[in-house]
Amino acid sequence: MSAGTTAPLARRVEHVMGMPISLALRGRHTDDAAADAAWAAVLDSLRDADRVFSTYREDSVVSRIRRGELTVADAPDEVHGVLAIGARAERASEGAFSVWRPELDPSGVVKGWAVERASAFLRALPATDFCLSAGGDMVCRAGVGGPWRIGIEDPHDPARVLAVVPVRDGAVATSGTAHRGAHLVDARVGAAPGAVAQVTVVARSLTDADVDATAAYALGPRAAEWLGRRVGRSGLVVWADGTTSTVQADTAVMGQSSRPAGAPESATFARSLGRSASTSSVPSSIASRAWRATSAGAILGTSRAATMSVSM
Repeated sequence: MSAGTTAPLARRVEHVMGMPISLALRGRHTDDAAADAAWAAVLDSLRDADRVFSTYREDSVVSRIRRGELTVADAPDEVHGVLAIGARAERASEGAFSVWRPELDPSGVVKGWAVERASAFLRALPATDFCLSAGGDMVCRAGVGGPWRIGIEDPHDPARVLAVVPVRDGAVATSGTAHRGAHLVDARVGAAPGAVAQVTVVARSLTDADVDATAAYALGPRAAEWLGRRVGRSGLVVWADGTTSTVQADTAVMGQSSRPAGAPESATFARSLGRSASTSSVPSSIASRAWRATSAGAILGTSRAATMSVSM
């Protein structure tokens, strides 16, 4: 099927890990037993992650570690894996990102990691495109139809889409405080940075996109400069004063002449930003519409700090 061909779309939504989990499928397996089994496996995987990592459940592994009932050394292997990702991000961000604040809180890693892990069940569906969202952070694959088109929400005006990013095989994550308040802090000082309003990152994996969006946000005025040194990441930083900065994936550092998988396809974030801001092709009410199916060439969803809305 060509990129311009409209593929039938099936949509599913559940509430897991304290947030909406949304799935769009198109291609061979959209509404059959194979799709049902893959969706069930995705939800089981996310519920398992919640049982281990939730900071709200008293019976979770993380809560037991925080109460001193279990040592990190005795924790399951997935805890060690998540903490290793957090430790790398802490080093890369010079301490602005940390899973110890001061007690263990791996939330800045877990969502992207858990959704990326769960997406393996969707990747196993042959000839089937998917876009899996957790609270607005998304991992997508396209091959049957055209690229999924992800709108980037304006944190200063949630009804406005700042840019539209096409994604064929990659992930989009956004960190900000527009929907959840000041829950993101620079771990070095224990306070929220004041210069930045929102950071969106596009990368190959949602683990990388989510962690880097959070770390860049925590770095405040250095967000764009830091993202510019991250290999294979593209980004859009929205500053507190409403201005924006775009970051393009550094293909030269990767030793490649073409864009890395997962990076925006239609030229650059900057062009996408200018095009969507200067035309009326993006409905101003898109952020309030949930799961409305139209053509495959329109916007699938809005990447935002806490919630997901879908319009195609």
